[in-house]
Amino acid sequence: MTSRRAFIQSLGLTGGAVAAASVSPVAMAALPELILKEDPNTAPPHLPRGVTGAGRPYNPVVTLNGWTLPWRMNKGVKEFHLVAEPVVREIAPGMNAHLWGYNGQSPGPTIEVVEGDRVRIFVTNRLPEHTTIHWHGQRLPSGMDGVGGLNQPQIPPGKTFVYEFVARRPGTFMYHPHADEMTQMAMGMMGFWVTHPKERHPLIDEVDRDFCFLLNAYDIDPGSYTPKVNTMLDFNLWTFNSRAFPGIDSLNVRQNDRVRIRVGNLTMTNHPIHLHGHEFMVTGTDGGPTPKGSRWPEVTTDIAVGQMRQVEFIANEAGDWAFHCHKSHHTMNAMGHDVPTMIGVDHREAAKQITDLIPDYMVMGERGMADMGEMEMPLPDNTLPMMTGQGPYGAVEMGGMFTVLKVRAEQKVGDYSDPGWYKQPPGTRAYEWTGPAAEPPRAKTQGGQSMPATGKPAATEVQVRKPGPHSGH
Repeated sequence: MTSRRAFIQSLGLTGGAVAAASVSPVAMAALPELILKEDPNTAPPHLPRGVTGAGRPYNPVVTLNGWTLPWRMNKGVKEFHLVAEPVVREIAPGMNAHLWGYNGQSPGPTIEVVEGDRVRIFVTNRLPEHTTIHWHGQRLPSGMDGVGGLNQPQIPPGKTFVYEFVARRPGTFMYHPHADEMTQMAMGMMGFWVTHPKERHPLIDEVDRDFCFLLNAYDIDPGSYTPKVNTMLDFNLWTFNSRAFPGIDSLNVRQNDRVRIRVGNLTMTNHPIHLHGHEFMVTGTDGGPTPKGSRWPEVTTDIAVGQMRQVEFIANEAGDWAFHCHKSHHTMNAMGHDVPTMIGVDHREAAKQITDLIPDYMVMGERGMADMGEMEMPLPDNTLPMMTGQGPYGAVEMGGMFTVLKVRAEQKVGDYSDPGWYKQPPGTRAYEWTGPAAEPPRAKTQGGQSMPATGKPAATEVQVRKPGPHSGH
């Protein structure tokens, strides 16, 4: 118990009783201790020592900007305590969101068990409405599947329900509500689940580093705090574990480590997740490990709605490597969707006249959008710049689903701390060319041999349309 409390304190966690009037003190004493974590830092891996029934030794996962939920053993059963409640999540420094989550955070803590474990999860509802939990991808009795009205009664506010089943197969899973799902998932209610194999598995290799996180998205207007729950597609904050760049921690590994990254998608669209500098194999889905004969090298894997992807690679290239969604508007923060395209429009004279009347007026986007990542324009309260982040050579001009894989030869085994920026060896960085440059070749034809052009199109002047009224919106 002492080591468990030391672990809790090292993560900045707190223990406490659930303040639900409908639960008696005697009943509360029978529940596992309620562990809460509210800071957004990535917690170190959690591997309790000397706990009977903990299963064979395994390499624990590290949840990006999250943590793993401790358990207690009770007569051979691993017991966890989740509390569904309103939370405040820092999306990135300078922006907080009022969400719903579990145990102080959104997403909730990762649950980590071993194949064959009997698991008992106490779920206390502190939300203003009923809820349930669905254990996405698990094999379990129908009555434990968590679909409100179909498999169980809803969990009313102030009540505690118990889920109990055996973790029957190893793999990567999620948990989320199946009650008022549109609202509760849009508000951030979700979490990760990892089941490690009980014995060596022919399709599951041992790894040195094992990371996990969820893809989630929010529609939060600049200046507000609460997501719009009826949004279907037009989200403006794309996040890894409810964190937007530059608030996302980096993935820090030792050179030549075998690295596994598990990603789950609980947004409303697909995400092509792309890694720079390395090739990986897709070694697992929420259906289980993939057969070795079906694997091939990739640098991007598309993760559809409700899917999990587990990728593995050898981190044998030292450096700082981008890791991000390849949909370009998913690596931007709020404010970007309503900015008109002004590229090529010279409105310096108009801007001069406007600034005589409005001194703070600023021209946006006539040379592209990169200037917006560097200018210090006033922002509404509680929002983020559209493109942001500073690297060792200037503005990174990113946001949303973007982070960095940091591979270092000097990183110690098991050390997950940030090593800082990579110091590139001489002669290995792009540089400015100051000598003479030959005229580059340019295409001069307007059609191929199969479909040759028959004539030049007539030149067309650009027609500028003045803004109209907003009555049609």
